[in-house]
Order: sequence, then structure tokens, then C-alpha cells
Amino acid sequence: MSLISCMHSLSRVICKGSPSVFHTVSPMLRPLPTGLTCVLAAGKKDFIDLPVLNEDEFEEQFVRGSGPGGQATNKTSNCVVLKHIPTGIVVKCHQTRSVDINRKRARDIMRERLDVFNKGEESEILVKKKESELRKQEKRRKANENLERKRLFKEALAAESKPGNDTV
Repeated sequence: MSLISCMHSLSRVICKGSPSVFHTVSPMLRPLPTGLTCVLAAGKKDFIDLPVLNEDEFEEQFVRGSGPGGQATNKTSNCVVLKHIPTGIVVKCHQTRSVDINRKRARDIMRERLDVFNKGEESEILVKKKESELRKQEKRRKANENLERKRLFKEALAAESKPGNDTV
């Protein structure tokens, strides 16, 4: 008996509801009996072990952003400048109009930069980036080969269909 079916039958016994109710409710939303714990984690597909940030090592400023947006961009200070004091790495983030989201994204970028700074070429971020570039190059090479094959095929068809080339 699988864990989900076991949880389903136990939750049916505890709730003592009609069976039709349980068919409409997702198994993840059904209550669990006391004493049983269930961890439902979506998790990241590609978990990367990034360094933990210490807030005492940062200097954070909010400055006016730049770029398109006109008056709305020029009047608000929602661009986050984050400086890691021990290494001197500076991250500037003005991806959204929200200061909170920009602060979170700046910290994510800082974690990636610190990982690259600490691990160098062995950083998982750089390795994945290189793999992605290699896949892109391979895809581009195959596309060019296909285009060349098509061009040669069309030339062969055009040469065959010329009236002066009658081969019997």
C-alpha cells in the first residue's frame, strides 16, 4: 500500500466525511492524523549550494534608478545597491518598481557573485553557464548543417530540372 493511499484512507477515517468530499479535495489538502508528519516540498529542480549571507557584512543603499520609465523612475529611490564589505563586490538591482523585490533579487545576485568569487572556475553557476553555451553552439551548428543540406538539395533539384541536362 502506497504512502498516499495510506494517508488518504487515514484522513477519511479521521474526518468522517462523506466519500464524495474526499474525491473532490486534493490529497495534499486533506488533514493528517496527529502524530504523522508530512513534508510536501516542491523544491528547486537545480539546487545549487550557495553561500549563506551575513547581513552584518553588507552596506545597503537605495538610489534612484535609471533607464526607461520617465518621471516614475526619476522620482523614486527603488534601486538597491548592495556592497559586500569584505570582498568589495557591489551589486546594483533595479529590475522592478518594488524595493522589497529588488532587495531580494540583489541578495540572490550577491550570493551567486560570492559563490563565483569563492569557488572560481569550479562554481556551479559558471559550470552550468558553460554547459548552456555549449548546448547553444551545438544547436546552432546543427541548424547551419541542415540549412546547408537544404541548399545543396535545392541546387541538385534545380540542376536536374534544367532542359539541357537530359540523361538517359
